[in-house]
Amino acid sequence: MSDSVKVERRGAVLEVTLDRPKANAIDAPTSREMGDVFAAFRDDPELRVAILTGGGDKFFCPGWDLKAAAAGEGPDEYYGVGGFGGLQELPNLNKPVIAAVNGIAFGGGFELMISADIIIAADHAMFALPEIRSGTLADAATIKLPRRIPHHVAMEMLFTGRRFDAAEAKQWGVVNEVVPAADLMTVARAKADLLASGPPLVYAAIKEVVRETSHLPVQEAFDLVTKSKLPTVKTLYSSEDQKEGAIAFAEKRDPVWKGR
Repeated sequence: MSDSVKVERRGAVLEVTLDRPKANAIDAPTSREMGDVFAAFRDDPELRVAILTGGGDKFFCPGWDLKAAAAGEGPDEYYGVGGFGGLQELPNLNKPVIAAVNGIAFGGGFELMISADIIIAADHAMFALPEIRSGTLADAATIKLPRRIPHHVAMEMLFTGRRFDAAEAKQWGVVNEVVPAADLMTVARAKADLLASGPPLVYAAIKEVVRETSHLPVQEAFDLVTKSKLPTVKTLYSSEDQKEGAIAFAEKRDPVWKGR
């Protein structure tokens, strides 16, 4: 990997650090590299969980690199297999991703953050969707945020672009947990280790079910799941892990998950 995207394997956990001083802004080459990193994570059977964080203690990511924009990079640039930041549009990413937000997450950085499954924020982190002030659309946030927090709160954030702190982010459910900055990676790693010890086929099924049924009426969603029409659900219900879960419960022991 380049100096801008640092990758470390820790057992079944992949740690990805966006490190582009001074602010960890993302240009097109960096976005493409991040997409390649997360696609490789998706396809590696030995890896079960990823953590995404930023280098330094001030910025997680402020979004698009405006210096690159000034040099001619446009919004229609190819940002890679996963879309901007490598996560937002990556197909079939059926493994848990944790965002460890170490500072400012504005604009595209905020959208990158909410592409994760679990978000842990340092207590000094700040958030905003300032695109409104430059006359552009925070497209991913406009799609996702009103579905995740109260509609009127999301609309106000999108309309005003105002900043809000980690405590308010926790209040509205934008982040799962707020911790002292010094504890951020310790907490994120503990959460990742917990998930890495769990059943990967169930995680895959959870992510596909959520992704494929969010727009459906409840009964149609149930039909997809109960009739095993989704590939991950079909795989789970015919797997060794499914049998292992039942046997381990009967034998009063911890299951040994093999991911098959």
